Amino acid sequence: MSDSEQDAMTDVAIVGGGLAGGLIALALNRHAPDTRFVLIEAGKVLGGNHRWSWFESDLDAAGKELLSPLRQTEWHKGYEVRFPKYRRKLDTGYRSMSSGDFHEALSRILPEGSLVFNRKASAIDARGVDLDDGTRIKARTVIDCRSFTPSEHLRGGWQVFLGRQMRLDKPHGIERPMIMDASVDQVAPHGNGGAYRFVYVLPLGAHDVFVEDTYYADDPMLDRGALSARIDQYCHQHGWQKGVPVGHEAGVLPVLTGGDFSAYQNEVRIDGVAVAGARGGFVHPLTSYTIPIAVENALAIAAEADLPGAQLAAMMEARARKHWRSTGYYRLLGRFLFFAADPERRVNIFQRFYGLRPRLIERFYAARSSSFDKVRVLWGNPPVSIHRAIAAMFKRGKPLKTPTQTETPA
Repeated sequence: MSDSEQDAMTDVAIVGGGLAGGLIALALNRHAPDTRFVLIEAGKVLGGNHRWSWFESDLDAAGKELLSPLRQTEWHKGYEVRFPKYRRKLDTGYRSMSSGDFHEALSRILPEGSLVFNRKASAIDARGVDLDDGTRIKARTVIDCRSFTPSEHLRGGWQVFLGRQMRLDKPHGIERPMIMDASVDQVAPHGNGGAYRFVYVLPLGAHDVFVEDTYYADDPMLDRGALSARIDQYCHQHGWQKGVPVGHEAGVLPVLTGGDFSAYQNEVRIDGVAVAGARGGFVHPLTSYTIPIAVENALAIAAEADLPGAQLAAMMEARARKHWRSTGYYRLLGRFLFFAADPERRVNIFQRFYGLRPRLIERFYAARSSSFDKVRVLWGNPPVSIHRAIAAMFKRGKPLKTPTQTETPA
C-alpha cells in the first residue's frame, strides 16, 4: 500500500484476517462490489494455521455460494464416530478447508491493494486504524475481527488440540472422516487428572491424512510433546507410522459455561467500531464451531455495507446479544460437562448424545437445536446423576482470564 493509498479514505477497514475477517472481505467483494475495503492482518498470511470443518447441512444456498470459490475437501459418504460402547456411521456430508487454501483463494480473488500484511493495529477508532509503523488508514466503517480476548466476565473451561497432516507411503484406505474417536484413553496428557478426549481423523487424499488429538479440560495447558506422542501412538496403531509431516495446527479455545455478556461487551467495545468473530462472542459455546456463524455474519454485513460505522457497530452488538441468548442451552450443557461429570466420565455424555438422531446432531453443531431437540438431549437415561446435574445448573465456572494458550516445552 502506497503513502497516497494510506492517506485515502476507504469505506470499510477490517482488522484481523482470520476466518471472520476474511469472509467479511469475501462477502463485500461478491455482494457489495462498489464498496472499497481493506483487510489488515498482523501476520504473513490470512487464516493463521487452522483447519475449519462443517456439515453439509450447516449452510444454506447463500452460504454455500459464498464459500464456493474456496477449495474444500468434501466427503459425500458421511462420517463416523467411535466410543467405548459402540461405533456409528452417519450419512451427513462433511467438508473441510485449510487456512492455506483460504489464504490462497482470498489473495487471488480480492482486489489489488485490499490486503495489508505484517502490520499490527496499534489503535482503532470509529474513523480509522493506526498501524504499528505509524501510518493511518482512514475509514467510514471499522470492523474489529481480532482474536478472542480472555476475560473475567466469561466463565468456562478449555478445548485444547494439536493436529498433524501426514503424507503416507501407502494408501490409508479410509473412506470417510472419523470426527470423534473417543475410544482412546481419557486421561489428560499432562497428568492432571481426567479430561474428555478424542482423536479427529480426516482422509484428505489417498495418501494424505490429518490426525488431531483434542481434549476438554479445566485448564488451558497445551503440552505439545505429550500430544505429539499420543498422535504417534495413534498412527502406529493404525499402521500410519511411515509418513512425512506436511502440516500441523495447535490451539486452545474457550468453552463457555456462563458469564456476564453485557460486561464483556463493555470491555471489548470501542465506540463506533463493529466487532465480529470470536472477539464479538460469535462462537458455539460448547464446540467452538464457527463456520455457520461466520458465514451468516459476513453476508449480513455485506447486505448492510452502506451503513455508517456507528450503525453497523450497533447492529453487530445486537446480533451478538441475540446469539448469546439463543445459545444459553449449550452453555447449560457445558456446565453439565464440566461440573456434573467426573473428568474421566465426560465421555459418557458424548457417547449418549451420538446415539441420537442424525438431524438432531446436525442442528446441535449449527447451534440451531429445536425445542424438541433440547428436551430429547436431556430426556431419558442421563449420563450424569440428577442431583449433580441440578447442582451444576447453578455453578458459574472459572473466569476465562488466563492466557488462551499455556504451553509446556516440546
